[in-house]
Amino acid sequence: MGYEPSGCLIAFAGPTRKETTMTRFQKLLVLIFLAVWVWAAIRPSDRHDWLLENYLVFIFVPLIIVTGRYFKLSSLSYGLITLFMILHVIGSHYTYAEVPFGYVLQVWLGASRNMYDRLVHFSFGLLLAYPIREVFLRVAKVKGVWGYYLPFDVTLAFSAVYEIIEWVAAANVDPQAGLAFLGSQGDIWDAQKDMTMAGVGALAAMVITALVNMKYQPNFFAEMKASFKIKADDEPLGETRLQKLRGTGGKEQ
Repeated sequence: MGYEPSGCLIAFAGPTRKETTMTRFQKLLVLIFLAVWVWAAIRPSDRHDWLLENYLVFIFVPLIIVTGRYFKLSSLSYGLITLFMILHVIGSHYTYAEVPFGYVLQVWLGASRNMYDRLVHFSFGLLLAYPIREVFLRVAKVKGVWGYYLPFDVTLAFSAVYEIIEWVAAANVDPQAGLAFLGSQGDIWDAQKDMTMAGVGALAAMVITALVNMKYQPNFFAEMKASFKIKADDEPLGETRLQKLRGTGGKEQ
């Protein structure tokens, strides 16, 4: 385990050269996920809910595999993404409100409902904030504080978008399947609590990442401080930028 010069935590370090083929570890992740997905697809508790839940799988799994040929994440990120997707398809097999382990959590936490839905939303933040951070550091080249805040912020945004998708889908399908898809279990504040759990998970992921980088990155605090500095040649945007563009005919100087 180590860190990138930019502060990006790496575990199971990915390839150092550009490759278009999957590594053995990535192939193993695909096989594990496929095995769990096939199990989940066999006689699910509610076939309509299973289909609704798996639209996420049908869209994002191929997208991740295809984009991975051109932009390869670290094996750590792929492992975290795979773990989240496995948790999701388990929920699709039983429906989120009836996963057996959720009842175990209910007893442990003294809750009044099956807690698997809350666990997955927490895992959404905990497991996906780091891959999002890796994209920010490598594509947008963010540093310091922004390398921790922006992944947290975007994870919360994705969580909110998913809650909107749940609402739209549930309002336009069979009522029973819609209720199973929502997994609200009668809680009128379910969406807000789910987003809160995702935020807590993302915050935990970023705190853990920061602590590891703090330990192993010599210039950690210097980079955090530098991320607030404004460059000498920086200028306001908005109307200032518009006037400059109009003066140059829209051409960059």
